[in-house]
Amino acid sequence: MQNRLKSQYIIVLALSVLVLSNCKNNSKKHHNYIADSLKKKMVKEWTKTIPGNFSDQTEVVFDSTRIVTFLQKHPALVPYEQDLRSFYRKRKFAYAWYEKGTLIEQAGNLNDRLMNLQNEGIYKGIPYQKDLDSLIFDNHSKTRVKKPDIGTELMLTAQYFAFSKLAFRGMSDSVSRSVNWFLPRKKIAYDDYLDTLLKRPSKTPAISEPVYRQYDLLKSFLAKYRRLDAHESWEPIIISKKLKPGDSSAVVARIKARLYKLEDFKGDTLNNRFDDEFKAAITQFQLRHGLSADGLPGPGTMAEMNVPLKSRIKQIIVNMERCRWLPVSLTTDYLAVNIPEFKLHVYHADSLLWSCNVVVGEKVHQTVIFYGEMQYVVFSPYWNLPESIVRNEVLPAMSSNPNYLNEHNMVITGRENGLPVIQQKPGPANSLGLVKFLFPNSYSIYLHDTPSRSLFGESSRAFSHGCIRVGEPIKLASFLLKYDSTWTTSRINKAMHLGKEQQVTLKQKMPVFIAYFTAFTDRNNLLNFRKDIYDRDEQLASMIMSGSGQY
Repeated sequence: MQNRLKSQYIIVLALSVLVLSNCKNNSKKHHNYIADSLKKKMVKEWTKTIPGNFSDQTEVVFDSTRIVTFLQKHPALVPYEQDLRSFYRKRKFAYAWYEKGTLIEQAGNLNDRLMNLQNEGIYKGIPYQKDLDSLIFDNHSKTRVKKPDIGTELMLTAQYFAFSKLAFRGMSDSVSRSVNWFLPRKKIAYDDYLDTLLKRPSKTPAISEPVYRQYDLLKSFLAKYRRLDAHESWEPIIISKKLKPGDSSAVVARIKARLYKLEDFKGDTLNNRFDDEFKAAITQFQLRHGLSADGLPGPGTMAEMNVPLKSRIKQIIVNMERCRWLPVSLTTDYLAVNIPEFKLHVYHADSLLWSCNVVVGEKVHQTVIFYGEMQYVVFSPYWNLPESIVRNEVLPAMSSNPNYLNEHNMVITGRENGLPVIQQKPGPANSLGLVKFLFPNSYSIYLHDTPSRSLFGESSRAFSHGCIRVGEPIKLASFLLKYDSTWTTSRINKAMHLGKEQQVTLKQKMPVFIAYFTAFTDRNNLLNFRKDIYDRDEQLASMIMSGSGQY
């Protein structure tokens, strides 16, 4: 059935993404752990109950037993029985989708979205979808008798709950855990949100959906890429020789045409000269894909430009699903690390304050995606070497170089599990640099400075054993200690170079999110893609696009 009414939904809130690394190991026992206290706190903080008035109609009601009769006829909707009862009990069983016997506009809006689930990046079918479409059509066809139909009423409400679980909540906790996502999942009061949904459009022109803001932004790009895929062959563009500014070549015009379709280039696509506009477009494309931005169409840039559109569509859909798992919004300061982006983002109430480069775990020491709370800043830290590094790196080095420990300012402080316990003293050569940032967790993950500054200039920065190396440690320390006026910039610098460890407890704990997004929009509303450095996308994409994932 053709779309009759356009949805007026607008999606809420801001990008708090991002990422993490495992300083010790990646064992399964860590993967299943989230402290009960954290769980309770996050459930309370992330629950999004959207207030509002129910639709104006309260006089026309129905008998609660009609819900039983309806579910007997539609057994596939039984999982939503409690949602139905809760919603109608609150409104004393008044019809919600009718005004003066006629279906309200939101009924058509919901039906349109149900009929076009792939626009939401959803491949899972909803039961009785065609039945609802027929009921809507029949209701609009009746012009003489204006009387609410209980079957249509309950079908709409049940289908709303089915849709909301797919579009707003996403796949089950077991699915997110199976793809190594250990951030606590958000909770939504869907019946309260339905309350807001049903308010008159004139009273609520902009209705916010309970999904992280990135979801709606990615959804708009999903539609654009699908339109491109429907009309473009997207054959690979091959450059036979290196191009530089001032060159003229037919391939330049081809690249301009492609960049125009990708919205990076806005000039003349028939012009085959390597001009300033072309270089600026190449630079923007490179920045959107996490490449070195030299403005030249080199092999790495062309490889990204030649990625098939269907692959990009899949990438967008996978990250839309991840967006469903995040909190809708936060009102506090927080830190977010996005592993594939190699970035730390610092936020206040979902407004991005600043970002910096980070180094994350290499593929053999993969990141753990989880939530923690920053509690301590440690200046001039000792480094207690993990057993894996002692066993695999230090002991072999000691056997070939008896002076290895002295050369690296390390000492043996004991023995444990058949291995020496080794500690590196504070100092400029310490592997943790001059400061570390601790948020207690079962994965032994933390953020820290590093003496290896050159790695921050690399476009791909997966080099660590798991912990996250921060490109701007002084700025981060100042941000975390901003509630203590005694910690001035000069005092922070002095503590970092004191050579004596000093641990400072933060006056306010700072939320830290470690996440994994390979597609996202930036603050300029440009679509970004990053390489799937840990091969996390394909498994989730398979479950989504086959419709086999559990909801």
